[in-house]
Amino acid sequence: MPGCFIGVVGPSGAGKDSLIDAARRHFRDDGPVVFARRVITRPAGAGGEDHVALGADAFEDAAAAGAFALHWQAHGLRYGIPIEVDAAIARGAAAVANLSRSVIDDVRRRYVNRRIIVVTADTNVLARRLAARGRESAEDIAQRLRRAPYGLPSGEDVVVIGNNGSLEAAESAFIEAIQGVL
Repeated sequence: MPGCFIGVVGPSGAGKDSLIDAARRHFRDDGPVVFARRVITRPAGAGGEDHVALGADAFEDAAAAGAFALHWQAHGLRYGIPIEVDAAIARGAAAVANLSRSVIDDVRRRYVNRRIIVVTADTNVLARRLAARGRESAEDIAQRLRRAPYGLPSGEDVVVIGNNGSLEAAESAFIEAIQGVL
């Protein structure tokens, strides 16, 4: 059975990390689903998701050496999905990764068997969540909110999950979307 790449995209504050964490608890580490730990040029202690921290030069060296299946730049940082996801997919696993919308075309070229999960939320919900996490300035939040509705992918490989209501409802929908490719 071929594996599948599952890219999770959506605006900042939509709840992507919360839904990925819920799926990680649901599927555990010993099942058919693996969760990519992103490599980011953000210091390890800066808050947010658990990630591998690399300096900008080390990141560029890793990218040039082929260490990433996908990589991109956003919000003044570099992000990478380790190449090991390809080995997991070759073994038949579903590999879940938090992505930028800017790499959706790369995903579609690289992975024949794929699912794109778009996590959305209303602007007022996004604003409240971004302010609560305390990582961005008011100006940064305003810029993220202006970008939120643009560039959301569509197509047969896309599942959209609205995360405006209870977290439990969004978690169930997210887990169901992953189970749909297993």
